[in-house]
Parts: sequence; C-alpha cells; structure tokens
Amino acid sequence: MIMGFGSAMEGWHFQTPFFSKHFRVVILDNRGVGGSDKPKGPFTTRMMADDVIHLMDHLKIENAHVMGASMGGMIAQEISINYPERVNKLVLACTYAKRGETFRHISDGAKLRGSPAERMTAIIDLAFNKPLYRFVFGFLARFRSIPQGSPDSVGIEGQSAAVMSHDTLERLGSITSETLVIVGTRDRLIDPAASEVIASRIPKIKLIKIEGGSHTIMVENKDEFNREVLKFLTNRVL
Repeated sequence: MIMGFGSAMEGWHFQTPFFSKHFRVVILDNRGVGGSDKPKGPFTTRMMADDVIHLMDHLKIENAHVMGASMGGMIAQEISINYPERVNKLVLACTYAKRGETFRHISDGAKLRGSPAERMTAIIDLAFNKPLYRFVFGFLARFRSIPQGSPDSVGIEGQSAAVMSHDTLERLGSITSETLVIVGTRDRLIDPAASEVIASRIPKIKLIKIEGGSHTIMVENKDEFNREVLKFLTNRVL
C-alpha cells in the first residue's frame, strides 16, 4: 500500500489492521518522508516506483496486489506499466494520470505558496470535507514545524516535483492487471473526473464512486472504501 504526497505510512491507519486479516500487508514511507531517506530532488513517480520494486526484491515478494492513493496511485501506475509481472490486482484511489484540468486546485499554485508547512496545511484543508478532520489534521500540520532547507522540507519539495511531472496518460492502455479505480464524488483536491479518465484508458477496469466522498476516502469513508477494495481483491460479495 503506497501513500500519497507528504504522507508517511501511518496514512493507512484504517486499512492496515483491516486488510491484515486477509493478506500479508506491506506499507512504506516513500522517499522524502517519514523514516525514509530525504535526498535532494527532484523526484519522479517512476523513481519512486523503482523504490517499491527494490523493496519487493529485498522482501523476496515476486508479485502482489498493489494499492496506491493520490501520489501513491501515480506510483502504482508506473509500477504496473513498467513491471507488469510484479502486479496481481491494482487499486488506484483518488489519483490522476496527467496534470491538467483535473488537477485544478493545485496546478494554479495559488494554494501552494509559502513554507512547506503552510502548503501542507492548504492541502489538508482541501483533502478533508468534514470540519473536524480539517481542524485536527490542520492543527497537527501547523504544530509540526518544517524549516526551509531541512531534510523534511527537501523531501516535500522532491515529492512535489514528482506530482507535477507525473504523466502516464498515453501509457495506461498497457496496464494488463485487473484494476479498481475508486474515488469520492466530492474530492476537492483532485477532480473526480480524473478517475474517469483513467478508467477510460485501462482495459480491465472497475470504477467505484463513493457518494460524497472526499480526497481522503480511506479515512473519512473508511468502511465503504475497505469493503469495496476487499470485494475487488477477493471476488467476494460482502
């Protein structure tokens, strides 16, 4: 399970115990955040896809179901395109294939000015629809200082470059894995239309829209999200 921009593996808090009942679950910190190295960027989603493959090699995992959310979904796309033999089923949550109209809130840059901490606060405000979540996670982002030039700041800048340069649009048709695209209909960070674009390009596809769901459907809509993903991975009616 691959988390999104600026988030460490703890972002899967509501998924790890749930899916561990059914699978061996592997979570990780992408380069630039958490306990992983924070080299000077820019990063690319292909670079971070290679990181995941190296981790799979280290753990002697030949192939696996791969699930990515937001930037993690971009990384998962690159894994599926470049290493198709390593992916069983693919889950792409609240993500996009190419920056453009479907990434309107971030592409204009208006909400991403200021320090890394201020930019993370702006993203959190858009990612959560429920006021309580926006308040709690926004407070935590403001509380955690990220000085300019620090390793954490360097990591955030590197990941930002990866998100902005990501482009798999013309290569999605080469994905051979059975794929679930899942998105909230009220995602204010990445337009839900981006998921429809992805679904129109991948041959073996199932598109699930969670009514009223936010960008963080794995948190705010965790029960429905977990249920739909488990149904897809196990081919069971729950």
